[in-house]
Amino acid sequence: MSENEPPRTFKIDLPPTAVAGLFADFASVWHTPNVFVMDFVALTQPPQPTVDPESGAESILVPGQVVSRIRIPPEQVFELAKALAQQLEAWERETGKKAPEKPLFGEII
Repeated sequence: MSENEPPRTFKIDLPPTAVAGLFADFASVWHTPNVFVMDFVALTQPPQPTVDPESGAESILVPGQVVSRIRIPPEQVFELAKALAQQLEAWERETGKKAPEKPLFGEII
């Protein structure tokens, strides 16, 4: 921002339908050269054992549905990462809780 430019003030509206928010059990994050994408996923059923019919490999199927997909420009990722780190530190101080030692649903790619 130049010295002659006035400060920006944001006026952000939250539609009444979005006030309650959406619950997500986890997020999957991926990117392209031009955008970062965060898919927020809610489980639709309990995890269940399954066997691949072709290979016979056993695994745990975790059925879920994307409840929200957020797309942001790469430049905004740095600000988002800082804001998340600040909020996580505050939450840890307030609650005395720490991050789990291993991911709740295993590694999600």
